[in-house]
Amino acid sequence: MKKLKVLTSLILLSLLLAHCKSEEKSVDFKKLTDNYFDDKNALSPFDATLNGQNQYNNQLVLDMTDSYRKQEAQFFDKYQNELSKVDLEKLSDEEKNSYEIIKWEIEVGKQILKQPTNLMPLQQFWGTHLTMSQFASGTAAQPFKTEKDYRNFLKRIDLYSVWIDSAIVYMNKGIDKGIVLPKSLTIKVIPQFEEILTPKVEDNLFYSTIKTFPANFTEAQKSSLSKEYASAIQEKLMPQYQKMIVFLKTKYLPASRSTSGIGSIPNGKEIYAAYVKQWTTTTKTPDEIHEIGLKEVARLNAEMEKVKVQVGFKGTLKEFLNDVRNKKELKPFTTPEQVIAHFQKIYETIKPNVDKLFSLQPKTKFEIRRTEAFREKTASAEYIQGAVDGSRPGIFYVPIPNAKEYNVLEDEDLFLHEAIPGHHFQMSLQQENTNLPNFRRYNWFGAYGEGWALYTESLGKELGLYNDPYQYLGMLNDEIHRAIRLVVDTGMHSKGWTREQAIQYSLNNEAESEASITSEVERYMAIPGQALSYKIGQLKIMELRQKATKELGTKFDIKKFHAMVLESGVMPLALLENKINTWIQANK
Repeated sequence: MKKLKVLTSLILLSLLLAHCKSEEKSVDFKKLTDNYFDDKNALSPFDATLNGQNQYNNQLVLDMTDSYRKQEAQFFDKYQNELSKVDLEKLSDEEKNSYEIIKWEIEVGKQILKQPTNLMPLQQFWGTHLTMSQFASGTAAQPFKTEKDYRNFLKRIDLYSVWIDSAIVYMNKGIDKGIVLPKSLTIKVIPQFEEILTPKVEDNLFYSTIKTFPANFTEAQKSSLSKEYASAIQEKLMPQYQKMIVFLKTKYLPASRSTSGIGSIPNGKEIYAAYVKQWTTTTKTPDEIHEIGLKEVARLNAEMEKVKVQVGFKGTLKEFLNDVRNKKELKPFTTPEQVIAHFQKIYETIKPNVDKLFSLQPKTKFEIRRTEAFREKTASAEYIQGAVDGSRPGIFYVPIPNAKEYNVLEDEDLFLHEAIPGHHFQMSLQQENTNLPNFRRYNWFGAYGEGWALYTESLGKELGLYNDPYQYLGMLNDEIHRAIRLVVDTGMHSKGWTREQAIQYSLNNEAESEASITSEVERYMAIPGQALSYKIGQLKIMELRQKATKELGTKFDIKKFHAMVLESGVMPLALLENKINTWIQANK
């Protein structure tokens, strides 16, 4: 009897423990993802504004400071702990994807947070100083429709003036530790601050929205805001810009490094490894990626040779590329308006064919615009996503610093990549999908997002483009451009290549101008690893399409394949592969 009582007690105890464990695992997963999104926005208020989460429009974080990085660490620990309480068996397939995405972001976020990347808080390609300028223009994501909107941006100007002080403090720490920008990048950053300075406050970029008040503003509102903006610009912002310019010229430039790759600074190899993982969402090493790049460059060079023969060019491929760079027939424009009209014509050409490849298409409106003057000299063509509420369309920005020198070689594939069916389709469909949790609707993975956009360049012939051999060459040239990135990004950051070596390798293999290639190489120097995402993602999507075509045979439907790739939004490539493999098995 005594033994029976003990046995009964043990059974009751095990049931109680199982119940407690079950209680621990009964996390409300939807609430977890909602909270995750809110906390991410609080840590990245610029991203929140870009995504239309307007409650963060008056905020700006001092992202390089130790206190901010402590907040990031607490965020990662909090959600790592929350995930450990989730019962995976109770989740749907899409919720399991959400779980895996959060888990992956935490793992990579922690890896990057271990590195002293905060000691280089600005560079010439993107960052707080450039985002603030874009927002100030009134043509970007920061809204200027109400008095509250205007006051939100005033608050951001206040915080931004503090950010400049903090940036200088941490850049000084970087100087002490040898963690500084290459000289060639510092030289490019200085004019970005100088160009904002104006003798008259009325001519200042940060005064732009004062000239475009909404029609319903009263005279009292206009007068008050005009004075406050003028005061903020004259008394806070411009003195800080002057301070930053003096610091960059007199202290930071002399201390900037002569090396090109991040591998040359303390912790450089570890920093690059973390960035490679972040941007490719794979476990591929820099050496493996370098080899993939070399093979792709060789394959695409062979394709370009065929075009050279087709058009009857008699010299070497390098001579052919040089000829294409300077060919007058490929520079037919005299005004920026003609360039924009050219892209509009490409849009009209593909419209009738898009339905043949895509059953899933976005509702978000789309526009083609010239890049704003304040960043046009250093900008690449790009897409900025629209707002879900329809208040802002998706915008394809085209920089045209000199219309007479504008070369049309790559315009057809550029439109497919940046606009339709590239970034505009992918980003808009993701934002519009209310079945996804918000953190996924407004998320970004470069390997998937840029991989998709590069994959869509291969659809040109199916969409009615590339009938001109030079436009087809343009597509090959853009693809080899992405393959070259695998070689030169890993070359500079992992193998000790110089900026000049990277420029020369690019010149030898693609039909871009030296000025354009120099700007590109300096971009890779500024954001190590980002340039790897395009080709790595494209190769995976093409591999999955080939696999689906082969295994499904007559059952393969290109519209369905595209819908399967697009419907769940961005994710690490391994998750996309699992999704497509499951779809293939279900449809065999």
